[in-house]
Amino acid sequence: MKKLNVVLFEPEIPQNTGNIMRTCVGFDVKLHLIKPLGFSLEDKYVKRSSVDYMPFLDYVVYENIDEFFSKNTGAFFYLTRYGHKTPGQIEFKEINDENLYFVFGKESTGIPYEILSKNLENCYRIPTTDKVRSLNLSNCVALVLFQALHKLDYPNLIMHEPDTLKGENFIDNFLKK
Repeated sequence: MKKLNVVLFEPEIPQNTGNIMRTCVGFDVKLHLIKPLGFSLEDKYVKRSSVDYMPFLDYVVYENIDEFFSKNTGAFFYLTRYGHKTPGQIEFKEINDENLYFVFGKESTGIPYEILSKNLENCYRIPTTDKVRSLNLSNCVALVLFQALHKLDYPNLIMHEPDTLKGENFIDNFLKK
């Protein structure tokens, strides 16, 4: 089974990273954070955005991009405004690698051009109008993950309200109480 991974290259805004942490927990995705980070992981904004899901988060912090690449193998997809293909064009089921990595750049400058130029065939763009340079980072992560999960038939995800919360038939029985 394929394992989805989100890679944040030098994230700068703690609220974005907190939201992404929560999304990773909800979608059973591993998060990779590449330093320098623009905040401390103890930052109150990260904790507020990730709510109380941090104990469930599978994540690793790397000193730099070289360390990340030396420790991880799989299929890498670089999300950038300079990509010529959309994430919807990726046929995830046909990829032989077990690990799929979605690499997102820092909020201010994105992924370094040196990395993008060496990986042009794996650069993807979320289509937008010509009125914005990019969308919010945490929104981009959610969009791309949902697209991938949809194409993979939502592996390991529950299709109804979990019994650990209000349960599958909560709303069905709401008025019957």
